[in-house]
Amino acid sequence: MDIVTLLPFIVLIGAMFLMTRSAKKKQQAAANMRNQMQPGTGVRTIGGLYATVKEVNDDTVLLEAAPGVHLVFAKNAIGAVLEDAEYNRIVHGDEDGDLKGDTPIVPDDASSLTGPGAAADPAGDAGIDLGKKDAADDAEPTPGAEGAKSDDKSGGDTDAK
Repeated sequence: MDIVTLLPFIVLIGAMFLMTRSAKKKQQAAANMRNQMQPGTGVRTIGGLYATVKEVNDDTVLLEAAPGVHLVFAKNAIGAVLEDAEYNRIVHGDEDGDLKGDTPIVPDDASSLTGPGAAADPAGDAGIDLGKKDAADDAEPTPGAEGAKSDDKSGGDTDAK
Protein backbone atom coordinates (compact mmCIF):
# COMPACT_ATOMS: atom_id res chain seq x y z
CA MET A 1 0.00 0.00 0.00
CA ASP A 2 1.00 3.52 -0.71
CA ILE A 3 1.44 6.01 2.14
CA VAL A 4 -0.74 8.56 0.29
CA THR A 5 -3.76 6.24 0.44
CA LEU A 6 -3.27 5.62 4.18
CA LEU A 7 -2.75 9.29 5.08
CA PRO A 8 -6.49 10.26 5.21
CA PHE A 9 -7.24 7.32 7.51
CA ILE A 10 -4.37 8.24 9.82
CA VAL A 11 -5.55 11.86 10.00
CA LEU A 12 -9.14 10.75 10.71
CA ILE A 13 -8.07 8.42 13.52
CA GLY A 14 -5.87 11.16 15.03
CA ALA A 15 -8.74 13.68 14.97
CA MET A 16 -11.08 11.18 16.64
CA PHE A 17 -8.49 10.52 19.33
CA LEU A 18 -8.07 14.24 20.06
CA MET A 19 -11.84 14.83 20.25
CA THR A 20 -12.48 11.97 22.63
CA ARG A 21 -9.53 13.02 24.77
CA SER A 22 -10.88 16.55 25.23
CA ALA A 23 -14.36 15.20 26.03
CA LYS A 24 -12.87 12.91 28.67
CA LYS A 25 -11.02 15.84 30.23
CA LYS A 26 -14.26 17.84 30.46
CA GLN A 27 -16.10 14.92 32.05
CA GLN A 28 -13.29 14.40 34.54
CA ALA A 29 -13.27 18.10 35.46
CA ALA A 30 -17.06 18.05 36.00
CA ALA A 31 -16.79 14.94 38.18
CA ASN A 32 -14.03 16.55 40.27
CA MET A 33 -16.14 19.70 40.66
CA ARG A 34 -19.12 17.66 41.88
CA ASN A 35 -16.93 15.71 44.32
CA GLN A 36 -15.69 18.99 45.86
CA MET A 37 -19.21 19.87 47.06
CA GLN A 38 -19.46 20.25 50.80
CA PRO A 39 -22.39 21.26 52.99
CA GLY A 40 -22.72 25.05 52.97
CA THR A 41 -21.42 25.69 49.46
CA GLY A 42 -23.55 27.42 46.87
CA VAL A 43 -24.37 25.59 43.63
CA ARG A 44 -26.21 26.18 40.37
CA THR A 45 -28.12 23.27 38.87
CA ILE A 46 -28.26 22.56 35.16
CA GLY A 47 -31.79 23.98 35.25
CA GLY A 48 -30.56 27.32 36.64
CA LEU A 49 -31.64 26.88 40.28
CA TYR A 50 -29.32 28.46 42.85
CA ALA A 51 -29.23 26.68 46.20
CA THR A 52 -27.05 25.82 49.17
CA VAL A 53 -25.79 22.26 49.68
CA LYS A 54 -27.09 20.73 52.92
CA GLU A 55 -26.07 17.09 52.54
CA VAL A 56 -23.96 15.12 50.04
CA ASN A 57 -24.64 11.42 49.43
CA ASP A 58 -23.14 8.97 46.94
CA ASP A 59 -25.42 9.81 43.99
CA THR A 60 -27.66 12.56 45.35
CA VAL A 61 -27.38 15.99 46.94
CA LEU A 62 -29.81 17.64 49.36
CA LEU A 63 -30.16 21.33 48.49
CA GLU A 64 -31.86 24.21 50.28
CA ALA A 65 -33.32 26.62 47.72
CA ALA A 66 -35.00 28.87 50.31
CA PRO A 67 -35.29 28.72 54.09
CA GLY A 68 -37.18 25.51 54.83
CA VAL A 69 -37.34 24.37 51.18
CA HIS A 70 -35.25 21.22 50.75
CA LEU A 71 -34.78 19.52 47.38
CA VAL A 72 -33.07 16.26 46.43
CA PHE A 73 -31.05 16.39 43.20
CA ALA A 74 -28.83 13.89 41.43
CA LYS A 75 -25.16 14.85 41.53
CA ASN A 76 -25.14 14.95 37.74
CA ALA A 77 -27.75 17.75 37.87
CA ILE A 78 -25.28 20.14 39.50
CA GLY A 79 -23.99 22.48 36.82
CA ALA A 80 -21.50 24.51 38.83
CA VAL A 81 -20.14 24.83 42.34
CA LEU A 82 -19.92 28.56 43.06
CA GLU A 83 -17.54 30.50 45.25
CA ASP A 84 -19.10 32.18 48.27
CA ALA A 85 -18.67 35.71 46.94
CA GLU A 86 -20.23 34.84 43.58
CA TYR A 87 -23.12 32.95 45.19
CA ASN A 88 -23.88 35.86 47.56
CA ARG A 89 -23.70 38.35 44.68
CA ILE A 90 -26.17 36.35 42.58
CA VAL A 91 -28.61 35.15 45.22
CA HIS A 92 -28.56 37.93 47.82
CA GLY A 93 -27.60 40.83 45.56
CA ASP A 94 -24.52 41.62 47.61
CA GLU A 95 -22.23 44.00 45.75
CA ASP A 96 -18.55 44.44 46.38
CA GLY A 97 -17.44 48.01 47.04
CA ASP A 98 -14.79 47.89 44.32
CA LEU A 99 -17.42 47.23 41.64
CA LYS A 100 -19.05 50.63 42.24
CA GLY A 101 -15.88 52.59 41.46
CA ASP A 102 -15.55 54.68 38.33
CA THR A 103 -17.87 52.64 36.15
CA PRO A 104 -20.54 54.79 34.48
CA ILE A 105 -24.14 54.10 35.36
CA VAL A 106 -26.40 53.47 32.41
CA PRO A 107 -29.62 55.51 32.62
CA ASP A 108 -33.05 53.95 32.29
CA ASP A 109 -34.14 56.41 29.63
CA ALA A 110 -32.43 58.52 27.00
CA SER A 111 -33.45 61.91 28.44
CA SER A 112 -30.29 62.20 30.51
CA LEU A 113 -28.05 61.51 27.51
CA THR A 114 -28.76 64.92 25.98
CA GLY A 115 -27.37 68.02 27.55
CA PRO A 116 -29.44 70.73 29.25
CA GLY A 117 -31.11 73.00 26.71
CA ALA A 118 -30.81 70.36 23.99
CA ALA A 119 -34.54 69.77 24.02
CA ALA A 120 -36.25 69.52 20.67
CA ASP A 121 -36.91 72.99 19.25
CA PRO A 122 -39.86 72.84 16.87
CA ALA A 123 -38.77 76.05 15.10
CA GLY A 124 -35.25 74.72 14.56
CA ASP A 125 -36.53 71.52 12.96
CA ALA A 126 -38.72 73.36 10.46
CA GLY A 127 -35.89 73.65 7.92
CA ILE A 128 -35.55 69.89 7.54
CA ASP A 129 -37.86 68.32 4.94
CA LEU A 130 -38.05 64.55 5.33
CA GLY A 131 -41.11 63.99 3.15
CA LYS A 132 -41.16 62.78 -0.43
CA LYS A 133 -42.31 65.00 -3.21
CA ASP A 134 -45.21 63.87 -5.32
CA ALA A 135 -44.03 62.32 -8.59
CA ALA A 136 -46.79 64.08 -10.54
CA ASP A 137 -45.55 67.50 -9.40
CA ASP A 138 -42.02 66.82 -10.63
CA ALA A 139 -43.01 65.27 -13.96
CA GLU A 140 -42.34 67.53 -16.95
CA PRO A 141 -44.25 67.08 -20.17
CA THR A 142 -42.20 65.54 -22.94
CA PRO A 143 -41.80 67.54 -26.17
CA GLY A 144 -44.32 66.62 -28.85
CA ALA A 145 -46.67 65.00 -26.39
CA GLU A 146 -49.42 67.59 -26.85
CA GLY A 147 -50.46 66.32 -30.29
CA ALA A 148 -49.89 62.64 -29.69
CA LYS A 149 -52.88 60.32 -29.98
CA SER A 150 -54.17 59.27 -26.61
CA ASP A 151 -55.12 55.65 -25.99
CA ASP A 152 -58.07 56.73 -23.85
CA LYS A 153 -60.89 54.23 -24.18
CA SER A 154 -63.23 56.01 -21.77
CA GLY A 155 -65.67 57.00 -24.51
CA GLY A 156 -67.05 53.48 -24.77
CA ASP A 157 -64.87 52.45 -27.71
CA THR A 158 -63.14 49.15 -27.17
CA ASP A 159 -61.03 46.90 -29.34
CA ALA A 160 -63.00 43.77 -28.43
CA LYS A 161 -64.54 41.84 -31.34
